[in-house]
Amino acid sequence: MPEARSWQVREWLSHRLSRGRRELDRMRGRGQREWSHVRGRGLREWNRVRARIRREWRNTPREQQRTWQLVAVSAATGLVVAVVSVLVAGPWDGGQRTAERARATDDGAPGERHGGPGRPAPSAAPVLAALGTRPAPRSPDSGGDAVPPPTGAGLADTLEPLLKDPALGDERSVAVMDVTTGQQVFGAKAGTAAVPASTIKLATGAAALSALGPDHRIRTSVVAGAGKDDIVLVGGGDPTLTARAVKGDDHPAALRQLADDTARALKKRGAGPYRLGYDTSLYAGPKLHTIGPNENLSPVVPLMADEGRKDDSDHGPAPRAEDPAADAAGSFAAMLRDRGVEVKDEPRAGKAAKGARTVASVRSQPLSSLVERMLTTSDNDIAEALARQTALAAGEPASFEGGAKAVTQRLRKLELPLGGARIADGSGLDRADHVSAGLLAQVLVRAADHDHPELRSLLTGLPVAGFTGTLRTRYAQDAVGRGVVRAKTGTLTGVNSLAGSVVDADGRLLVFAYLTNGTTDANGAQRALDRMASALANCGCR
Repeated sequence: MPEARSWQVREWLSHRLSRGRRELDRMRGRGQREWSHVRGRGLREWNRVRARIRREWRNTPREQQRTWQLVAVSAATGLVVAVVSVLVAGPWDGGQRTAERARATDDGAPGERHGGPGRPAPSAAPVLAALGTRPAPRSPDSGGDAVPPPTGAGLADTLEPLLKDPALGDERSVAVMDVTTGQQVFGAKAGTAAVPASTIKLATGAAALSALGPDHRIRTSVVAGAGKDDIVLVGGGDPTLTARAVKGDDHPAALRQLADDTARALKKRGAGPYRLGYDTSLYAGPKLHTIGPNENLSPVVPLMADEGRKDDSDHGPAPRAEDPAADAAGSFAAMLRDRGVEVKDEPRAGKAAKGARTVASVRSQPLSSLVERMLTTSDNDIAEALARQTALAAGEPASFEGGAKAVTQRLRKLELPLGGARIADGSGLDRADHVSAGLLAQVLVRAADHDHPELRSLLTGLPVAGFTGTLRTRYAQDAVGRGVVRAKTGTLTGVNSLAGSVVDADGRLLVFAYLTNGTTDANGAQRALDRMASALANCGCR
């Protein structure tokens, strides 16, 4: 037997029940004197109708009975829901919910208001609040947050199995924090310090931005020397100064532009020839990092062009000049000659007089841009320069030791957890560096805090999984975290780390820091850390 349609069921039921009711109503209309008789006859008739309906129901196939039951229950449920919704949303007045009308006007009076100051209409909380803004207020209609936070138990269910990956080293420090609340939602030895490798650049950047501000620029100058025909090229500590051609307005400080301005000023003075000196006295202490000569870092001096690279690269390992300052001064002398300025002999190292008159100068991009470049490409030269700039701002010697001390002091002023922390350099190349995952995660929380807009470039500079910087070749085309995870990487022999931000499946912004020491398979460890970051992107974790 074909299954009955819902409208057929409704018509059948309506017909059967209406027939019995009509019989009863007809008998009730005969008057009060015959009521007892009518009542008895009507009830008997009604019982006969009910019995007939029951017989027909029992004889109806089971499949058709299920259909009728579903229709009847659905109709009743719909009616109940509608009635309850109306009652809960009320009270009502003249077809308008009084709560809505009260919020739409200043004084709760009925009617329209087309102009004048008024209370803003209620709005839903945003799915993901913009970085640096206060959390959205609770919705007056829903009574709750639009995006629920993850729970520790939910995150533990997701991350703890991944932490058992044998590719991870014996030492592990893990922290996951909710940016909206600023609270840690998952931790595994989160306060235990470990070697962070390049993820320590987050701490270096935070210290420099806090000490100097995101708009600070590093100046490279030419000043008058001791003699009337002497000029001195003074290094200000800008490792991004370039001897290459530049285009557009937003570019690193250009040695060619400095040569243009210097040649123009000298030609106005006439005379010559000139003697060129160069001043690297801004920095103190050893020039070489403890790792010694290395393709990952030039000698740390305040005057260099293109980070002392001897090829045409602009990031990553490369052959480096033994004396970047002398090479930069030699390039500058050649540029002056190309512009018609006679320069005698080769440039010599020297020190400019205090308060010497400035002939010309160029400035770096804003500090925020330098921090972004440092994080995206894991630039060690910029990191060591920023540690020294932080030292100068604090009145400390611009050295490895002075930079480490100044960075630590700034982190303390930011009220970050420094238990067990030791800062030895700005780049993370020194294995003496020790910080906890909790510290790095807190740095990222501060960067998203509306009270610390100066730190924002710590987030905007993070590499994007599968697209930019040191994460460009990581995360497969179909990986969950591709394009969603943003994180600073860290790699030394036996050390792997990852620290950054991710939006989970519910739209909640989380920050994380994963540190592992004692790894024997660098690629396997990287994949394990990437899976952990992707897991955050793939779950609501509640």
